Amino acid sequence: MTIENDNSPFTPGNPVSAELFTGRTRQIQEVAYYLKQAAFGKLENVFLAGDRGIGKSSFASVARRLAQDDCNLASVHVHLGHVSTIDELVRRILQELVKEGFNQPWYARVSDFVGSYVQVRRVGVLGVIDLEFRPAPEELSRLADNFPEVLGEFIAHITREKSGVVIVLDDINGLAESTRFANWYKSFVDTIATNRNYQRYPALFMLCGIPERRFQMIARQPSVARIFRVLELERLSDKEVRDFFIRAFESIDVTVEDDAMQLIVEYSSGLPVMMQEIGEATFWVNQNGVVNWDDAASGISLAAINVGHKYLHPSVYNALRSQRYQTIIRKIAQDSTEMTFTSEQMADILTPGEFNVYDDLLGTMRELGIVERDTLAGRGAYKYTNPIYPLYMWMEAQGFVQ
Repeated sequence: MTIENDNSPFTPGNPVSAELFTGRTRQIQEVAYYLKQAAFGKLENVFLAGDRGIGKSSFASVARRLAQDDCNLASVHVHLGHVSTIDELVRRILQELVKEGFNQPWYARVSDFVGSYVQVRRVGVLGVIDLEFRPAPEELSRLADNFPEVLGEFIAHITREKSGVVIVLDDINGLAESTRFANWYKSFVDTIATNRNYQRYPALFMLCGIPERRFQMIARQPSVARIFRVLELERLSDKEVRDFFIRAFESIDVTVEDDAMQLIVEYSSGLPVMMQEIGEATFWVNQNGVVNWDDAASGISLAAINVGHKYLHPSVYNALRSQRYQTIIRKIAQDSTEMTFTSEQMADILTPGEFNVYDDLLGTMRELGIVERDTLAGRGAYKYTNPIYPLYMWMEAQGFVQ
């Protein structure tokens, strides 16, 4: 029997649906409290910290839903990949706020405020409306320099219908390295805290990034440490991962046998990004509505190839193009089930020339989140951050990946 339902519940590369969101009970309770404080008129600043693939964007989506449904806050998710200037940051924030309000009753009032900077156009054959916020460069700089006043005025224009705003700033890598950004953000917070005109400022900012990004900001402006309420996202427990897969597969009338579930949970390693990849691959491998061990193993192998092509090849294999680096990577990956390796082991299997650049390769892999120090295994020991990575590297080394 072939499954007729071809609508996968899994969404690799995108935030998980609210219906399938799993765990994070304590963090959700915390952010719900901060949202209420913002709705009452208090500026809140949250740093959502977690490793790559831990589900920060999914959590931010749940927080936005809580903001809209429970606190009547307008909310936007601002993606900041490759943004490195304050002017562009402010432009994107205001652009997303204007887009959010386009079909809302308060748009006419906002349009009176910033309408001269907005370009409205229809896109594609369906005529989808798209907006761009494009002030002249000197005017954009003025808006950035006076951002507390600008955002405060924007909020004032929507308070008949909304309690305030939530602004999620995602992928802040380029900005976190900037001293100007750290000083600008501190100045923004301090201006609101000390200016009597801002006794009520109903807004919540949520910055999303790996923990190192927050530390980078603190290094450039130590006072940043006191600004943020920090929410740490850790790996999901095996039970939480299992519950997610049970609910996801049950939503499409698919059952998972116990030994298959154990394998899927193990290779997911508590990372939502891997859960989505493995779930999606297993969904397409399965043909009869019952996922057995063979289906799970095939799905995990397919997921490893997909993950390798998405994350490892662009970031590691392509970045480290020299034959020497490629050879070291393949030697490290001689065993697909071994999660930990040591410098002592590598010294035995690498040539002297290869071992001379081994530390450089490790540094790159650590920076990209592929490996991390394994302090329990002793000095010079490293481990993969999830078991999908060594599986792909082993498959690639064996010639199973084209």
